Amino acid sequence: MGTSILITSGKGGTGKTACAAAIASALAALSHRTLCVDCDAALRNLDLTLGLSDQVLWDFADVLNGEVPASEAPVPHPRIKDLWFLSAPADIPEDVSPDAFVRMIDGYREEYDYVILDSPAGIGAGFRLAAPASDLAVIVATGDLTSLRDGQRVAQELRALGVTELRLLVNRVSPRAFRRVRRSVDEVIDTVGARLIGVVSEDEDVSEALNRQTPLLLYGSRRALPQLQNIARRLTGERIPLGRI
Repeated sequence: MGTSILITSGKGGTGKTACAAAIASALAALSHRTLCVDCDAALRNLDLTLGLSDQVLWDFADVLNGEVPASEAPVPHPRIKDLWFLSAPADIPEDVSPDAFVRMIDGYREEYDYVILDSPAGIGAGFRLAAPASDLAVIVATGDLTSLRDGQRVAQELRALGVTELRLLVNRVSPRAFRRVRRSVDEVIDTVGARLIGVVSEDEDVSEALNRQTPLLLYGSRRALPQLQNIARRLTGERIPLGRI
């Protein structure tokens, strides 16, 4: 049985979707069968980040409605072996229940080693649909005050929904920016209330890869990619030191 991992954040602009795509790609590169599911029906961008915008045929609503078998809906990535993608619908149908979504993800956990759920930011309907289907949640936050407060709220909501395995990914870290607001990574950890799984530097290669619709794994990155690959390895249970923060 595979593991389902929710990638979430309290607010937009934290780089959550880019992290979800890079972590999924890194897991696949480690020869783990990995399915990446976009759960953000309103602002679905995971297909762009993975470079699959012109290859999507089905979404998870089609699976839940029985229009396509679950095994046939995900799209295999043409350039990254062991990586598949399942899109979000344009709108989540009102009759889709969290229980049905959980059953669908449980079925995928039998086929894949890892199921990465890219949750919409905040604690709205998409978040509440995806969270109960996850074994572990990674909260993506930056050093901004609003991100910390919203990340704390997300952690509280996850625990209320029964998700107790929480990890914190501090993203878009710039030492200069942290010094300017007199904030440290330790303060981010204490505020959000989740165990640190990694720190990812601000890196222009991330946005350039997205604009080229190329997965970061294939585009390359001087700083962020190696850090995200280490996070993926930690999620598999490897003991990778955090190093200097």
